[in-house]
Amino acid sequence: MRSVCVFCGSSQGSDPGYLQVARLLGSYPFKTISMKLKPLLCIFFTLALVQSQAQPSVKPLNVGFLLVDGVYNTEVIAPFDVFQHTIFHAPPGMKVFTVAGTTALVTTFEGLKIQPDYSFEDANLPHIDVLVVASAEHSMDSDLENLAMINFVRRIGKRAKYTMSLCDGAFVLAKAGLADGKYSTTFPSDIPNYRKIFPNLKVLEDISFVHDGSLVTSAGGVKSYDAAMYLVELLYGKQVAINIGKGLIIDWNLDKIPHWVYNKP
Repeated sequence: MRSVCVFCGSSQGSDPGYLQVARLLGSYPFKTISMKLKPLLCIFFTLALVQSQAQPSVKPLNVGFLLVDGVYNTEVIAPFDVFQHTIFHAPPGMKVFTVAGTTALVTTFEGLKIQPDYSFEDANLPHIDVLVVASAEHSMDSDLENLAMINFVRRIGKRAKYTMSLCDGAFVLAKAGLADGKYSTTFPSDIPNYRKIFPNLKVLEDISFVHDGSLVTSAGGVKSYDAAMYLVELLYGKQVAINIGKGLIIDWNLDKIPHWVYNKP
């Protein structure tokens, strides 16, 4: 069967999209419209159909930032800033929010006060597509004994599309079992301790970030921007990352960033 426009005679074989246009035009009351205008209307309806088919409904990616007292500003603000800017360059982009054990004020290591958007057990907590675990003052000791936090990270991390750590946030992911069998990295001077506490992990050093499957781990500090920009490029394309970089005065070029990628989905 060939679909032929009832007005202009154009045909696209058995393409159901063009058949839909032909049927739409054939049912429209065109008796009062000049024959010269009917081919133009055919083009208009065809373009409208193609546009509607090319723009499916897209939902924003939910990005949850884990907060604890003593969290370091840079490892929260750097990726938060990058991800939030996706709404301007790749709408609907990412919906960023914070989550903690409770919604009580969290005090960062540098003294910034942050009101978490959600608690671990909040019934209104959105599904988290990307979980971000920043480094904190006690990421290598007492935070690893916070069972509520570790269980939350384990539960969310197992079903998230990506889980990202910055600096010593890798210790939390490792404690939750999310780094098992995967390559990862952490803050350079803390790598010996990382290997000591988790001797079975595959650890890389002298690197900005590592991507292995659903896990992205960063050396942290200012390098936190690298991992965030990389994930934006992975999810939305190189040009979107470049455009976001321009807004943040980052001359983004992944080829110039020391990193390793394994088992990319």
